[in-house]
Amino acid sequence: MRRFTRRIAARWSAKRMLGRALILAGGLAGAAGLSQFPEFSQQYVQRLGGAVDELRGFVKGFDADAAEVGLGREAALEDLRGGGAMGAQRAETVAGVIVRYERLSADLDALRRAGPFTRAYRARSLGDAQIASAAWDEFKPAMPLTFEGAMFAGAGFLGGLGLMTAALALLRMPFRRRHARPA
Repeated sequence: MRRFTRRIAARWSAKRMLGRALILAGGLAGAAGLSQFPEFSQQYVQRLGGAVDELRGFVKGFDADAAEVGLGREAALEDLRGGGAMGAQRAETVAGVIVRYERLSADLDALRRAGPFTRAYRARSLGDAQIASAAWDEFKPAMPLTFEGAMFAGAGFLGGLGLMTAALALLRMPFRRRHARPA
């Protein structure tokens, strides 16, 4: 009987160790992943600044061309729309560029005013797919040595621990013994 109980205890201990190792691995994965956010957001802001500068030059050039013929931006777009199929298509393209410039400029202003923690709160301002894709293509994960990186790593660690604990609890749920309740 003793042999049997030792075997059961050893098996139970191994299961607990495996569970703890999985929970720790989840915490470390969360720490490694979330600690990269400050650097990625900084690279996104740099690319966003470059895109805004490029679009600003285009919009200023369009506004200058419109001013040369005595028109404002909206009047110039209407005039362009009246110039046949190609003019109408070009007017829609220019209007789209102007809208994108204004949206990206607002995002850039918000992100430049925000610190790394506020950037996480304003993550929707990191939402331009072209810029995010370009930043991600060039992004190289690194060990963060800043206060922000350490805070994000800590939050990621706790989040990973919590997620893995919850996932393992859900997996164990069907296998738990039900204790009989006294009548």
